This record gives sequence, C-alpha cells and structure tokens, in this order.
Amino acid sequence: MGEPGDDCPGVDPTVLEKDGASFAYQAVQHDKCGQSHTAAFYYNEAAQALLSAALAGSRIPGIVNKANEYMLRAESLKNTAQATPHITQPIKKSQYEFDLDRAQFLLRQAFEEDENKNTQEAIELYSQSVELFIKIRSETSDPKLQDNVTKMAKQALDRAELLKQSNKQPVSQPTVVPKAREPPRIPPLGYGAFLDDDEKSSQRQTPPLRQGNIAPSSGPLNLGPGSYTRQEIQVLRDTSLINGREYVPFMSVDKAERFAFPVPFSDKCGKLALSPKQKEKFGKWARPEDFCDAPQMIYAVSSFSIRQTIVSDCSFVASLAISAQYERRFKKKLITSIIYPQNRNGDPVYNPCGKYLVKLNINGVHRKVIVDDYLPMDRYGELLCSFSNNKNELWVSLLEKAYMKVMGGYDFPGSNSNIDLHALTGWIPERLAIRPGTDEFDQDKEFKRILERFHKGHCLITVATGEMSEVEADRAGLVPTHAYAMLDIREVKGKKLLMLKNPWNHLRWKGRYCENDHQNWTPEMQKLLSYDPKSAQMFDNGVFWIDYDSLCHFFDVIYINWNPSLFTHTVPIHDTWLAKEGPKRDSYNMSDNPQYRLEIKSSKPSAVWILLTRHITDKEDFANNREFITLLVYKNGGRRVFYPSDPPPFRDGIRINSPHYLCKLVENQGAITYTLVISQYEKNNSINYTLRVYSTCEISLSMIIDPYKKQYAKRVKGKWEGRSAGGCGNYPETHKNNPIYQVQIENSSTDNHIQLELLGPKQYSVGFEITTVTENVPNGPGSFKKKTSGDFRPGYCVLQVDNLSGGVYNIMVCTFRAGKEGPFFLDFSSNVPLKFTRLQ
Repeated sequence: MGEPGDDCPGVDPTVLEKDGASFAYQAVQHDKCGQSHTAAFYYNEAAQALLSAALAGSRIPGIVNKANEYMLRAESLKNTAQATPHITQPIKKSQYEFDLDRAQFLLRQAFEEDENKNTQEAIELYSQSVELFIKIRSETSDPKLQDNVTKMAKQALDRAELLKQSNKQPVSQPTVVPKAREPPRIPPLGYGAFLDDDEKSSQRQTPPLRQGNIAPSSGPLNLGPGSYTRQEIQVLRDTSLINGREYVPFMSVDKAERFAFPVPFSDKCGKLALSPKQKEKFGKWARPEDFCDAPQMIYAVSSFSIRQTIVSDCSFVASLAISAQYERRFKKKLITSIIYPQNRNGDPVYNPCGKYLVKLNINGVHRKVIVDDYLPMDRYGELLCSFSNNKNELWVSLLEKAYMKVMGGYDFPGSNSNIDLHALTGWIPERLAIRPGTDEFDQDKEFKRILERFHKGHCLITVATGEMSEVEADRAGLVPTHAYAMLDIREVKGKKLLMLKNPWNHLRWKGRYCENDHQNWTPEMQKLLSYDPKSAQMFDNGVFWIDYDSLCHFFDVIYINWNPSLFTHTVPIHDTWLAKEGPKRDSYNMSDNPQYRLEIKSSKPSAVWILLTRHITDKEDFANNREFITLLVYKNGGRRVFYPSDPPPFRDGIRINSPHYLCKLVENQGAITYTLVISQYEKNNSINYTLRVYSTCEISLSMIIDPYKKQYAKRVKGKWEGRSAGGCGNYPETHKNNPIYQVQIENSSTDNHIQLELLGPKQYSVGFEITTVTENVPNGPGSFKKKTSGDFRPGYCVLQVDNLSGGVYNIMVCTFRAGKEGPFFLDFSSNVPLKFTRLQ
C-alpha cells in the first residue's frame, strides 16, 4: 500500500555490453603482460557484465558462451598464480616512487586550489610539493627522474612566488585618491605544465574507471525549510558524539577538505578496535604501499569482487554488493559518490597521502567521517578486513573502515541491511518479515512488487536467514542469521527465482536450482536465465539461484531500501523525547507523547511515507537494544491525541527495536490532515529521533504544541482513602465524599481556556466532573452547569473547556467503583492565572 510513482527506466543491455567489452580488453592486455591477478579480476568482471547484459535482453549471439570462456580463463590464471607465486607476485613500488606519487598529488591539489582562487592554500601546497620533490631528487640516482622532479619543483616554486606577489596589496596614501587599476595578471595555468612528456603520455593511456555516462542517483527533492530550529541544532549536536567520537554534519564546504600532506596522514583518533578473531591473527597495520603494486580507489565497481573476511558485518558487505551492482546496472553513482577526495568528474581517487572522507547518513543527516588508509593485516600478509578480489582496489576496505569507525571498531555486534544501506545511500528502509500463509505476508503479491520495482532501479534488496541448526544449515548450504545480497529476480516459465550472493564469496545454496540440480536446470531454463551449471560447478564465488518458495522457507526477512527520488517532496524534523515526559507506558495516556500535524496538500491521489529514525550513539544499542519505537497515525484533522484508542488509530504501528520504522500511506481523497504520534514500549530513557516524511505531493509537517501548557500550569497531588474513596454517581451515598477542588478565574472575560487532566492508578477507571458555581459573564459562549470527562478510563482522563467565563468552578475527582484507594494527580493548564482551593 502507498507505493510511489513509476518513472524510472529499466536496464539498458548495450551499456552492460560496453562494460563487458572494456573489461575484456583490459583483461587481455594484463594477460599479455603476465599480470595474472589483475587479468583474472578483469576476466571475471567482463564475464559478469556480459551475463548481466544477456539477462537484460542482449541480442549479441554467443554472449553467454563468451562469458563462460572469460570465467574459465580467470580460473586458469588463478590456479597458475597459486602454483607459481614467485612468478606472479607483483613488484611493489619503492619508497621514493610513493613519495613521488604524494608529491604529484600535492601538486594537483595545489593546482585545484589555484584555479579556485584559494591563494594561500595553493601557495602552501605548492611549497610542500617543492620540498618533497627536492627530497626525492636527493634520494634517487636516476638522472632522468632527478631532471623531471627538478623541473616540477622549479615550476611549482615559480608559481608559488607569482601567487605571493599577486597577493600583496598596494599601500594606499591617505591624501591621494589612487586611480583604479586591475590586480596583476596571473597567466593561465594547466596541470599539464608540470608534467614531462612521458607523464603526459601515461596519463592519456590510463583507462576510465567506468564506461558510460554516470548520473546522480537521485533527482531533485523539495527539502522543505532551509534552516534548523535551535532544538534541531541541539539534537544534531547531541547525537554527533557516537561511540566516543564526534561526527559532525556534512556540509558542501567539506568537499574542499584538505587531503594533501607532505607526510602520510594518520587519523588522530588512532587505530580501530579489533575483534577477537582479528586479534588472534593480527600481524600489523598496513598501508596500501605495503601490499599493492598499483593502488587505486576503483578499478571496477563490482558486486562480484567484494569479499568479507572475519569481521561480523555480513549485512554491510551485502549492502556494498547490491549498491555496487546498482551502479553497474543503472550507471548512477550511489556509493562511489560518498568517498573523497574526488576528481573533477566526481569519481573518488587514490590518495597517496592516506587521508579519506566518507559521507555517511547517520542519526538523521549526512555526517563527515575521516579515516586514514591503515588496514589490519595478518602475519602472512592477508587483510583481516573486507577487500576486493583485486588487491590494488581500495574502495571496499575504506568504506568498511569508515562505517566500522562510526560503529566503534571492527569488533562490531552486527546490524541489518536496512540500517547499513540507509547509512550508505540514504535510501528509505523497509523491513518485510517472511511469514508464509499469514495475513501479514502476501507471498505472491510481494514477489510481484519486488520483481517490478527491482528491475526499474526503484529499490535495493537483501535477505537474511534466521536461526537454524548446524545440521539444517549444512544440508541447505546456508549460514544462520546471515545477510545475502539479492543480485537478480526473475519469473520464467512460471518459476519464481532469485539470484543471491553470500558476502563470504563462497558457500552456496544446495537445494532447488543450485548448480548441481540437473532436474530443474533444463536446457531451456539455462538459456532463459543465461546460466551454465557446468561453469558454476568449477568454482564457488558465493553466487547462486534459489527458488522463491525455498527462500520463503529458509529465510526470515526481506530488507528493501527505496530510492528517495521516487518522491518529489520530503520534510524532516529532528527532535527529542525526554524520559520524564509522560508515563512509562502510553497504553492509556499519550497526551505527553511527541505529536505532529501532517497536512497533505493535493487534490489528487498521493503516496506518503513516514520514516521514524531513532538516533544511536553507542554500539551496545545494536547488540542489546531495548528501545521499542513505533509511529501511530490518526485521521482526525491534525488534533492532539490523548487516548491511544479513542478513536482507534488509522495506522497502528508495530513496536520494534530497530532504529528505523516506516509507515506507508496512500491517500486517494486528496487534501487531508493527519496526526502523527511517536510511541515507545516501556520508555526508560530519553531518545533523539528524526521524523522524515516523503511524498509525491506538497506537504507540511509541524509539531502540535499544547497551547495550555505554554502559559499557566499547576499540578495538585491528592489521594482517595477511606471516606473520600466515594466512587462514581452509581454510589449516591458516598459519591459526594470524593475530593473536590475549587478554581477561581478573576476576570470578566469569556476568552478563558482550561485543560484538566486526572492521572490515577492504571488498575482503576477514573473520571471527574466540573460544576459552575458562579459566572462573571452569565450565559457566555462556553456557559454550562456541569461537564464530565466522559467515560471512565483506566488511569487517565482529560477535558478541555474553551470560551469559559471568569468565575468559580468546582472539580470532583473519583474512581468508578467506591472504596478504591490510591494517589492521583490533577493537572490544571490554562491561558490565564487560576486560584486553587481544596474544599474537601
């Protein structure tokens, strides 16, 4: 219910064909040069691109056979590399070569600051590059290199001096008005001026990271008000401190973060905490120059090259995999756009200075996460974190490190893909519990919905198993409580099938439609799904097909993250709910719960999604989260709600201990106003949260302020005991003995407004009546002789009286049954001062 519009095209197979051709060309070139590891990586990427093109409807004849040929060649190269490691071991760069990379990076950064008119920053960077070039010259005996670095140092020095001269301001004379003149002209500059011919040539021959035209992943959104309130600023400030480190909101100015340094950067926060399994095998913290011969941020954004190790973050690695696949299929930047530094095309680049910034969506906003490039390595030179099959490619390890830093270290208790994908992409999380045969889960309807939306790029999907015995898991080829990336979904010949990837890069499903299922993999099915079981049997990369019925039997949850660009409008509010506000449980009284007025401003049907996100500042919240939150929606014209079930909510949310709760509405009536109520089960702690509404039409969202409590309020404490526990009017002999309070309003106005709230033991039904004693303005618009709080209710009741005349009024409080003893509170809230007296 409440699905957004449909305006996204599907996958273009020709784009995937071009990817396959590009990767195949690079594979062959590396193969010719004897670079087995890199060649195998590109052969696998070429194969996967061609298979994806075939599934997308490619008409190239023999495309599946060509993909299988590439996979076989990749496997052959891997076997050769393992048999002859001394031959295929890449030659690492020398220290002065890494120094040269860093000097040239400093120079590029200086040039960019120069172009952007940031003169002082440019001068400093030029000067630092000169010092490093001079150091390299003194440490090498290569005459050509000495000549090149001398040339670059001189040009950088000359440029810095020119900037210094142009930056000097002429001294003005107090008695003479000088003629206007232009500042000194700085000749146009191109970075190529600093490179020798060999370097220019090598730059021209460097292949692009990706083929095709890359566009931003989401369209423009109407973000509502452009500034935060003081309360919101305080909320975002309070939840910037996460696991003992501060992560401030990301701003556009952070794109100009300083990334270039004359010496390698080290994170001031120190090394991340390791998990117990990592500690057992730990050898050292290594930089890319320790294990790479040609480090690069991205060679190919691929879901198939990502490998999880011993960090317990399968949901995060699965999230990386499907995000990478989305970029490949739809040519829209999703996760590569969150890594800095970037080149002018917006692609992340390798930084030989070792500093990176990752933009993560944490606690309501995008936040700035700084990491260095130290990665944990075991005693045998293998990384102890997730990595790419191409060891020279860094994006997988660095994104994981940034996320693990926010989560408190590699000793990560685990989360789920809804949480991880929301942090990586900002896409809207939806949790779908798999309960076949129940009203809560329509198996066929959900498959149809996922099938349609996935192929249009509307959503990212992962699935997770639940608890299962070791014997059951081994027989099925599955991992208990484990997340899998969904790479594809198809319905062919009446069969519903999904392609999944295990983040471990090995261990596959053993049931129907596994690679050894000869019965179901008929020649026709193989052709329709571009799948060759024989090739799949040759190596295990953790990727497999599974039928939908089996998935619903063995898996517990489907996690769906939706593209926010499906909505044209979104409005957020960041707020706090203090533990002292309202009762511990709101099953009887929710007058103190945070409440918001949501107005739908459209005469046409619209989809409205409401996401409640609880801010988390301690990783223990993931492991032992006891905060159960939800959202209730009332169709009541945007008025404050006092009683949870009177009237019943239009949408009654399930209380869940996940940080995210999503409520989806579809509005066919056009313009309407709702009341949104935040609710907790067993509230013990104050919480900070973000309420964000996505809509296909114009909307407004605002907090409902209690007008009475903003002005004059008083609480009276009383007790029903003995004679005063008189009960309701059904007990005429004792009812008159109940506690009575007298209120006096000393004015002659009829613009008086009072709210009365009675709070008593929840096991009693309570109520009260208010009686007019005298009116200063007789027969005014709000005149009455007696009013009651309505039906007796467990533990709480409320009455609002408007347009009340100045005068004297008596309030009697009682329980429904006589003889029920216990304490109570009577709260008075008013727009004018009141005088109180207890009569009995």
